[in-house]
Amino acid sequence: MTERMDHPGEAALVLADGAVFRGTALGAATDTWGEVVFNTSMTGYQEMLTDPSYAGQILVLTYPLIGNYGIDPPIDESRQIQVRGLVVRSECDSPSHPRGGMRLHDYLAAAGIPGIAGVDTRAITRRIRHEGVMLGLIVPASEIEAAKRQLAELPDYDTQDFISVGTEQPYRWRNGVPTPLAEELDGPGPHVVVLDQGLKYNILRNLKRRGCQVTALPPDSSAEDILDLNPSGVLLAPGPGDPQLRELQVNTAKTLVGKVPIMGICLGHQVLGRAFGADTFKLKFGHRGGNHPVLEVPTGRVAITAQNHGYAVDPDGLMADVEVTHINLHDQTVEGLAHRTEPVFSIQYHAEASPGPLDNGHLFDRFLAAIGEARGD
Repeated sequence: MTERMDHPGEAALVLADGAVFRGTALGAATDTWGEVVFNTSMTGYQEMLTDPSYAGQILVLTYPLIGNYGIDPPIDESRQIQVRGLVVRSECDSPSHPRGGMRLHDYLAAAGIPGIAGVDTRAITRRIRHEGVMLGLIVPASEIEAAKRQLAELPDYDTQDFISVGTEQPYRWRNGVPTPLAEELDGPGPHVVVLDQGLKYNILRNLKRRGCQVTALPPDSSAEDILDLNPSGVLLAPGPGDPQLRELQVNTAKTLVGKVPIMGICLGHQVLGRAFGADTFKLKFGHRGGNHPVLEVPTGRVAITAQNHGYAVDPDGLMADVEVTHINLHDQTVEGLAHRTEPVFSIQYHAEASPGPLDNGHLFDRFLAAIGEARGD
């Protein structure tokens, strides 16, 4: 990629199908490429930018004004911005926030992440909905033709392994930050081990809020590594990329079933689905937003959920001991699974997100109840 010296200036989003959207450069003065996806949420741009599930992707935000309440570092969902690029209709240059609040442009620039503003995000979204997600490049307007040629040479998103997005070192979650594993557990509460495939910190906040001791392990940790920590329960966390590339995690999940209560979220749900005999497939344009209705099959209740995924579980092939518990009401895809006899369940959506803002937090309570029953509490 070339270093862009004309920032701010004209930039362009170039899509793999040849479409070009011209706008104004935003953030870092450099080029970027990735799979172009869209999110329909009205707020939460900082959480989206730092969500590891967006690794390898250029994020298009459909809400027209972004950056109006600035940036507040305590609500970062990971250690850094995870998107490769950002596309917005209009960036607010004068944010308002009780703690000051950095400008979105400065936040992106400090992290070396480029973006583009002033483009028709509705037109981009309609194109992706019609054609499906595709690769794209953000470049200076003078490099559009070169970008079109380069797109044909870039590797497909589905072939890229994003396992490095998860933590490289084990850590405890203490006082709102990752803490070296050498420290002892800090209380009598249940010990939950989280397989960090690219988790959002709010998962750990939710567990800690419920009195758990929380340890996060790298995504390539084996079942033996996990069980050696004597967990009360195991949470298979979200993360980016194609679940077909997660054979190691699938085998780990298979080994853990029957030994400890398990909860899976998003990629963790897909890993459990594959461990239970199902296949996974790529959605045309994914589910990314804060208003997706999901039916809880056993009760008939409908929850409004926050989602960020590009793949789904195919229920054909699921073993008889596993049932589909949640269905997406937009397209009838699988949004939850549960084992009929073991304390194991999963959800495709994000219980740690806050569309309501308390919707779906009860699923962590369900997990803790399963742990308590297993412990005899």
